[in-house]
Amino acid sequence: MAREFIVPKQIFTGEGALRAAEKNLKSFGKKALIVTDKVMITLGNCKKVEEALRAQDIEYCIYSEVTGEPSDVMVENGLEMYRRENCDFLIGLGGGSPIDCMKAIGVLANAGGNISGYLGKIIDTALPPMAAIPTTAGTGSEATQFTIITDTKTEVKMLLKGKTLIPDMAVIDPQFTMTAPPKITAATGLDALCHAVEAYTSRMAQSLSDTFALSAVKRIFQYLPVAYQEGNCQEARVQMSIAALEAGIAFNNSSVTIIHGMSRPIGALFHVAHGLSNAMLIKECLGFALPGAYERFGDLGRAIGAAGAEDSDQAAGEKFLDKTIELVKMLDIPDLREYGIDQEEFLSHVDKMAFDAMNSGSPQNTRRDVTEADVKELYKNLWRRTK
Repeated sequence: MAREFIVPKQIFTGEGALRAAEKNLKSFGKKALIVTDKVMITLGNCKKVEEALRAQDIEYCIYSEVTGEPSDVMVENGLEMYRRENCDFLIGLGGGSPIDCMKAIGVLANAGGNISGYLGKIIDTALPPMAAIPTTAGTGSEATQFTIITDTKTEVKMLLKGKTLIPDMAVIDPQFTMTAPPKITAATGLDALCHAVEAYTSRMAQSLSDTFALSAVKRIFQYLPVAYQEGNCQEARVQMSIAALEAGIAFNNSSVTIIHGMSRPIGALFHVAHGLSNAMLIKECLGFALPGAYERFGDLGRAIGAAGAEDSDQAAGEKFLDKTIELVKMLDIPDLREYGIDQEEFLSHVDKMAFDAMNSGSPQNTRRDVTEADVKELYKNLWRRTK
């Protein structure tokens, strides 16, 4: 069956990527809205983008009010600045949150309405030109047709979709990821791993997405421990940036599955960063998915060298799961209790979280059939198996 495969129009990778890309920004418009957060200003990352724009005589203003996971309120505030300052294109600088916020601002700038009104619809309106500059190696938002925005009224993380949400330019420059602290490196790196593993084991996988997913998984197992332990290792940062891009391209053209479906409600209700909530779910969710896709998980086990040709698919898949759990432990990912979430409060929200997870459609992409009752049980297992 024929399948479409989509990527950003322009991708710049490697040392000096921003410098190589800056001339191309001249064609984007006359005035940019840089969507970012205050940390990027403090670290000096925003200054580097400002210098690139000034070098091309491009005007700009800065919206730095993205705090944590992006919400409808942040989007509306950014849109107000975009219009007030007469901007005509967008630059997202930061982790997935500023880039996702940038996309949503672009939707409302051209299509109008409220961002919650696009839930469940395919966004097909042409958006202002957008450039994405990730500063973490994880979300892959620079290469995807998705944005995740929290509806503050319903406390639902909305997964919004449309090919026009893919940024026109992705700038993958390791100078920006060098500033990521170990905890962010771990959480975003495991987010990228979830993207790649879910893309490869999804019902919607295709040949090209498989190629990118396998490459990402291999890079992550090799370089994430190094980037976590030796943050100044440029080679590890470069390789993780490429892995995050590969993983983003992979799931953009296949799908995510049960981890992401269950992760979004945790983030919406308990304000856990997306990559971290994914990491908390890896053991339970991949353990559930494994029996439905032994061949696929077996491929992953062999790809990272955890299993050999002599291993059956089931044995190789189980070895991959074991290695993945070891990686999560090595990166010091907290469980729900260690993070500070109250067990009684969490369990009181299980019904809503399970409904929202299934309503997102992501769990149904898992190669093992998933019911709402299964999801409820998996949420409960997060407490049964904590120390």
